[in-house]
Amino acid sequence: MKAHPQQAASPQELLALMPFAALVGLRAERAGAQEVTLRLAWSAERCTAAGVLHGGALVTLADCAAGICAHLNLPAGAATSTIELKTHFFAAVRGGEVVATARPLHLGASFAVIQTELFHETDKGVRRQVGHSTQTQAVLRGH
Repeated sequence: MKAHPQQAASPQELLALMPFAALVGLRAERAGAQEVTLRLAWSAERCTAAGVLHGGALVTLADCAAGICAHLNLPAGAATSTIELKTHFFAAVRGGEVVATARPLHLGASFAVIQTELFHETDKGVRRQVGHSTQTQAVLRGH
């Protein structure tokens, strides 16, 4: 696929295309066609029982990172939409930040498959993988 013209936009501008991302508190760190990195800080408002970051918050982080990655790989005039998302959770997050890094696995004419790794970073600099997401994005032409 030919790269989408939005590739020149800053990571923050790309994240701003998704108002829900701002509502949830996502922050953009890096956005390129081959890698997108977003962050989400732990906060009590984003938790479930026992101070654990809610799985829905982690899925939102992964979905937004993958959506931007797919968007950056679209041909001119196309749009994208998530049609399937599978996430595995490996560990609970009770503080710090979660970093999502999305990379394309397949870029085709009709769909893109994006893989997103979720890592917990603590205030002490410890980093461990807490989840993995794979999603399929439809390529919607003529938009």
